Amino acid sequence: QVQLVESGGGLVQAGGSLRLSCAASGRTFSINRMGWFRQAPGKEREFVATSGWSGGMPYYADSVKGRFTISRDNAKNTVYLQMSSLKREDTAVYYCAAALSSYGSSTNWFGYSYWGQGTQVTVSS
Repeated sequence: QVQLVESGGGLVQAGGSLRLSCAASGRTFSINRMGWFRQAPGKEREFVATSGWSGGMPYYADSVKGRFTISRDNAKNTVYLQMSSLKREDTAVYYCAAALSSYGSSTNWFGYSYWGQGTQVTVSS
């Protein structure tokens, strides 16, 4: 089993920055890829960013490219999402997710097996 816990959400003004954390525990050695997704009220869950658990080039949705950065602290088994130049449309519940295989689409939510509980990000203007 893999457990994921997100933190760092909150209220921020447009143009501001926020860093989300995702702490992984359990059988973390089985993780192949980590991803960040978000879901706004009345909308489907959408892809934000992904990166290999042990390395590899990150990949971002066009809507956040150049503004968001995904990274990992190996010693802490923690993945981060640094968000800058935030916009109103970034408001959503943000989820981190773990995939146990490299097969399938890394940008589709049902390609991931484990999910955190989500953390709310609200951007005001």
